[in-house]
This record gives sequence, C-alpha cells and structure tokens, in this order.
Amino acid sequence: MNARSGMSRGKKLAVAALAAIVASALPGPVSAVADTGRDHPEHWGVITRNTVGSPVAALRNGPFGSFGVQGSSARPAYGRGSLGIEVGDSGEKVDFGNEVDFYGDPVLGLTKVGFHVFQTGENVASGGAENMPGIRFEIDPNVSAHPGDNYSSLVWVPDAAPVTDRWSPFIDATSTGYWYLTGNETACTQAAECTFAQVKASLDDGGEKPTIHSAAVGKGRDHMWIGAVDGLRVNRTVYDFEADGVRAHRAG
Repeated sequence: MNARSGMSRGKKLAVAALAAIVASALPGPVSAVADTGRDHPEHWGVITRNTVGSPVAALRNGPFGSFGVQGSSARPAYGRGSLGIEVGDSGEKVDFGNEVDFYGDPVLGLTKVGFHVFQTGENVASGGAENMPGIRFEIDPNVSAHPGDNYSSLVWVPDAAPVTDRWSPFIDATSTGYWYLTGNETACTQAAECTFAQVKASLDDGGEKPTIHSAAVGKGRDHMWIGAVDGLRVNRTVYDFEADGVRAHRAG
C-alpha cells in the first residue's frame, strides 16, 4: 500500500486505464458531458414504416481502415462504432432514426445538420459519386396553401463524399448537397432542388410553423450502398453511433 496516497499501485493503474477508456470514447469536438436532454438510446432504431425489402441498418464496431489508411480517417469520428448500412438493390430502402425525441420540434429551428460517412469505391461504381445515404426529417409542413396536409419528408441529398474507402470529415448539410420536400407542398421538390436556406424559407409562409415528427439517416430506393455513418449532428447535439447504443453529446 502506498502510504502517501492510500491507494495501491494496481488500483492506480486500473483507475488510469478506466480514464483512458472514457477519454478514447469521446474524440472529436464534443463535451465530455453526455446528457443533452436527448440521451435516450432506446428511442433509436430502424423505422419499420419506412423500410422496404431486407436492408440492414445496425450499430456496429468500426469500420477501421481501409487497409493502409491511418490517422483520423481510419476510424469512426466518435468512439469505436458507427451505423452500418447495407442496401442491396434499387427496390430496398431503410431509415434508422428516432420517432420520439424530435417530435414537435420546430423545423425552422434547425441550424446545423450533417454527418461523417464511410463511402467506398464500390458504391461509387454502383451508382455514381453521389450515391450516398441522406438525412430525412418527417414533418408536418403546415403550409397555408395546403391546410389539410400534415405530412411530408424533408430530405437532404449529399454531394459526392470528399474521400472514399475511409472516413470523411464532417459533411455539412446546411451548406452542401440539396434539400426537397416529398409532398410538393412548396417549390422545393426533388425536381427543383433547394438549398437549406431556401427550403426553410419555403416553409415559412407566415402561418402556423412546421414541426418535426422524426429524424433519421436513410438510404434507398435507388442504388446498392454498403457503408457506414457516424456523428449525426442535429443543432447542438452529436449522435455517436456505437455498437452498444446511441450516445448524445453536446457539440463544441
């Protein structure tokens, strides 16, 4: 026993090891305080209503690599895990998200959205450089011109990933790619792509404000895609996908 500290050398090593594990689980620009008011891992999962065929969206460890890749791009952005997505063909679709914690939040209150992605060369060969997963908010658009319409999907389609066969840096959905609404409630349709600012402005028509039903990361129905996503950000919260659950961290 160390008389000065009252702690054995073995116990000190155990404490140091535990601290190292905790620190390694929180890389990146996030606070060590996980409780953001949205830390409910049990609320995350495959949204069955929005899943077609037999795709996979599952929390996993890694991916690490690809082979020969080192540094920050060789590991998930946060912790050790990610959300693995496998969509086999154009008939399949999957959304992995949360139907509880975002319900009733203001669409116009969205200010920061995006994620990190593990894109592969095979995905690009299958569907082109913009063959990517996206972010989908189910919303009540509350557009005055369509008073009986209380459902639409607000969808972000990313640009091509900046890198392949490794983890990307954060991809900002508020400044890259395009957005659209699925129900033709405004001029922002899949055929008439809008910026983030434009789609929000199209929903702000002076009447009742649009609200969120759910938030999700998804893929389909277009091309095969097999990869992973981590560090989904919605405003000031980063969702860290780990094999044992989804952790919410305050963004730096």
